[in-house]
Amino acid sequence: MEVELARQQWQDGNRRVERTRVDHARYVRLAEQVDLVVAGLRERVGQVFTLAELAVAYDGADDWARELLEEADPDAPPSAEPGTVADAAFHVYARGAADYRP
Repeated sequence: MEVELARQQWQDGNRRVERTRVDHARYVRLAEQVDLVVAGLRERVGQVFTLAELAVAYDGADDWARELLEEADPDAPPSAEPGTVADAAFHVYARGAADYRP
């Protein structure tokens, strides 16, 4: 996937999460899920990476993020927004890229 397109999707996901701040419980739930996916990215991508490498990892992220969230709390209902959570997590994680620029 092209890096700039991926970054736009990540930013959109982050904005969608931020817009939920008006619903505190929903925002907290999504923020916790974003943290889980960020931890999953650390394991998948490592701590030294480029935006291009992160964009490659983004392929199929909705699926593995959904699985990760379900494994973290199997008794909870499935996440209604795994794509948004994954996008927001990639947005957060991208800041650690060796070639990150705002």
